[in-house]
Amino acid sequence: MGKSRIELGRYRLFDAREKLRGAEVLLRNSLFKESVARSYYAMFSAVRALLAMEDLDSQKHSGVISLFNKHFVKSGMVSRDLGRLLLSARDYREKGDYGDFVVVTRDEAEEQLLAAKRVIVEITEVIEREYPLG
Repeated sequence: MGKSRIELGRYRLFDAREKLRGAEVLLRNSLFKESVARSYYAMFSAVRALLAMEDLDSQKHSGVISLFNKHFVKSGMVSRDLGRLLLSARDYREKGDYGDFVVVTRDEAEEQLLAAKRVIVEITEVIEREYPLG
């Protein structure tokens, strides 16, 4: 495995954790819709970290999600729940970003934050086990 993939994976995991911290700050400040968006992007960055390990990526969110499901969810490398959590988070983010009169509750934002934490933890464990970062 080339060093550039390892570095890219590390960077994307760092980015995922940074976005997760942003989601926490937004939640604490009652910016629930923005917190949900940051939680999604935290998950998305973690998924892209895993894809980097196989030299996979896409320019579209739908492409990243499709590659993740095809190469990691269907193979059983990650739990099926992660695919569902990612899709649900994307739906929340899209409704919040593009929908009119969308209200996100504290409970929904907390649920998405917990989902993001779970995705990041599981993906980090998979990367450490399957693709040691050194």
